[in-house]
Amino acid sequence: MRDTDGQTPIIDRYLDAIWVEKGLSENTLSSYRRDLAAVGYWLNERGGSLLTVTEEQLQNYLADRFDGGVSPRSTARMLSCLRGFYRYQVRENRIEQDPTALIQNPRLGRPLPKSLSEDDVEALLAAPDTDSALGLRDRTMLEVIYACGLRVSELVGLTLQQVNLRQGVVRIIGKGSKERLVPLGDEALQWIRVYLKDGRPELLNGVQTDILFPSARARMMTRQTFWHRLKQLATKAGIDKELSPHTLRHAFATHLLNHGADLRVVQLLLGHSDLSTTQIYTHVATSRMQELHTKHHPRG
Repeated sequence: MRDTDGQTPIIDRYLDAIWVEKGLSENTLSSYRRDLAAVGYWLNERGGSLLTVTEEQLQNYLADRFDGGVSPRSTARMLSCLRGFYRYQVRENRIEQDPTALIQNPRLGRPLPKSLSEDDVEALLAAPDTDSALGLRDRTMLEVIYACGLRVSELVGLTLQQVNLRQGVVRIIGKGSKERLVPLGDEALQWIRVYLKDGRPELLNGVQTDILFPSARARMMTRQTFWHRLKQLATKAGIDKELSPHTLRHAFATHLLNHGADLRVVQLLLGHSDLSTTQIYTHVATSRMQELHTKHHPRG
């Protein structure tokens, strides 16, 4: 997004400040930057700016997004970003009033996260060709993300130092630099050991790095690359559902609850700061139980 009115320094100062205050991830900061730059560009095209904007102008901007087909959830995320930005500007005495103060959030539904059945997961895990170094890496990555419920950014950024094979745990640095220890489980541990012995050395080909799952070029894999690999493997496994790396995180949580795990334990494993974020998975588990009841109960 080009800077047409000198608004980039304003955005940069804000992002530097909240990075220090809240310890936000690079991905979150990049998302905030895109949102604020988009608003700034829209305002500049109409003779306004981020620090002179009125509530009416912001309402018009949000209405334009709605007319363009942007989802209410995306608009709510954008509005949350704007609220933080303008509260900061009021606090720093750069503006007198917060133009977002009276703007209401769009009404959101509560969609259930898409998940996979346990049979789907087994088929997906069996899809990589483990006779090759890449296939062995992919199988191990799938085992780890499903065993631990990791975010894709946490998975591709894993280092050797974060994995403790003796204790059977992985140390995750999640959102807001929060740290959590997650058990790996026997299957994931076994695949990691095999991969470290037979797969990773071939992928690195002498290159020195502490990244656990390097790309074919011995660099840290991007989230997009893993997503692309995942879609290829899902096709090979015969899974025709919409699939993303986050789907495996949902499957991890749902399958734990289906097998009787405590909700607060799942919260800790996922790294959710608020239990209400985890509670949506109880709806998924309940939905699954209703399906099983309808299918198998004689009075279903």
